[in-house]
This record gives sequence, structure tokens and C-alpha cells, in this order.
Amino acid sequence: MNPTELQAIGDTLMRVVTPEMTPKQLLKAAKKEHPDASKKDIARAAFFSIISNADQDIGKSGNLQAFALAERTQQSDQD
Repeated sequence: MNPTELQAIGDTLMRVVTPEMTPKQLLKAAKKEHPDASKKDIARAAFFSIISNADQDIGKSGNLQAFALAERTQQSDQD
């Protein structure tokens, strides 16, 4: 996945994430706008977005962090 695609998915995540959103709902919302993105790509974009936007919106960054860590942990368990 190139940096432009990563940025686009990260922007989508920042736009759609809400405090009450579950990781599954966030993944579904991201896949709706980026159907070719894998779960791994979306998790990477979440980490990228956290780093890029942490100082701008702490609440959204916290939600993305929870999602990214949950996905990363889940992927590690499957390996």
C-alpha cells in the first residue's frame, strides 16, 4: 500500500470514528469507502492517523489507538 492510499484511509478513519464505535463498526465503515483495503492496511492507516493527528483530536486518536491495537493483537494471534 502506497503512502497516498494510507493517508486516504487514515483520513477516512478520522472522519468516521466516534466514541461509541466498536472496532468492527470502524472496520466496516473504512471498508465501505476503501473496499480493496485489507484489515491489515486499515490497522496500519489507524496507526498512521494516530501519529499524524494525536495533538489535534485526542478523543478520536484514542479510539483509533484502541482499534489499531485490537486489530494488531488479533493478527498476531492468527500468525
